Amino acid sequence: MTVSRFFRFTLFFLLSALPVARAQQPLASGSPSSPGVRLDVVVGDKSGQPALNLQQQDFTILENKTPRPLTSFKLVRAADEPVEVILLIDGMNTSYQTAEVVRKQLVQYLRVAGHALAYPTTTAVLAEDGLKVNQTLSTDGNAISDDLERTVIGLQGSDLSSEWGPLRRVQVCVNGLQHLLHFASGLSGRKIVLWISPGWPPISQVDFDLTSQGQQKIFNTIVAVSTQLRQANVTLYNISPLGVTESLGRADDYQAYVKGIANPRDAQYGNLGVQVLAIQSGGLVLASSNDIASQIQKCLKDAESWYEIAFDPLPTEKPNEYHRIEIRLNQPGLIARTRQGYYSNPVIVTR
Repeated sequence: MTVSRFFRFTLFFLLSALPVARAQQPLASGSPSSPGVRLDVVVGDKSGQPALNLQQQDFTILENKTPRPLTSFKLVRAADEPVEVILLIDGMNTSYQTAEVVRKQLVQYLRVAGHALAYPTTTAVLAEDGLKVNQTLSTDGNAISDDLERTVIGLQGSDLSSEWGPLRRVQVCVNGLQHLLHFASGLSGRKIVLWISPGWPPISQVDFDLTSQGQQKIFNTIVAVSTQLRQANVTLYNISPLGVTESLGRADDYQAYVKGIANPRDAQYGNLGVQVLAIQSGGLVLASSNDIASQIQKCLKDAESWYEIAFDPLPTEKPNEYHRIEIRLNQPGLIARTRQGYYSNPVIVTR
């Protein structure tokens, strides 16, 4: 079997194994009206200092380039609304040695915090056999670190180094993320997920051709994951444990895929990368340091305060229609981060 035929066969198999995106059902006229689209918006200057004195008139929301009136606006501080944190070690895309270094740094970070973590926190580990989540959240760093020290991070290097390893790893990563989002949907308030990983394999660069059926499958999964992130109120962050030196070779690979996908014809596996999903959810991609504790603190600064904004969405004309969101501020020097878009379905009007 040629390499090209091998990749096509493997791709077909793995596409079949991708989680099927459950079709979003149009709303009937008798359904409760939608409360609109709600956003958690982090605003700060270029140094990362938060801007806490903005008013509603300082914000302009554009949906598909159309200004939308705000239906609600408020500044939220962590004490005002629950915030929960999930620290995830990605054992699928790091070596066993690197995963162990990450585990030791997390244990140290948790023990330094002791009984006074800022937010209820738990840990998760992704490995070849799937995602394992500690179901108990706690502000007791000592208790969490004890559980993390007992967690086994197992890898089978032979599978990861095989020709079809990258494809299989993406499948496991997507399944693991959806499992994690299902868990997060049962929690209250805002959820911060810190995915500690150098990134998922950039398998869109592998030399094979996606069929239209394959692209539709990927697009359905993009829609499902994007919708789960929004409905579970999760902001995703990616922290590379390799630091800037080792990350340089692939640090920018994901940037070609950051733009939201509106048409299945444009769907590639790269659109499902963890860095892409992090940026699209309003989170950060950090690869400048292998000091995991300092990178965690940088991410959690977003949870100290944010603006909660809602607006009425534009009408939707077709299933799984992508609506791009932009935020403009009338004060120079400030940067706003939030979700970059969402997928919507038409409302059925019956008489």
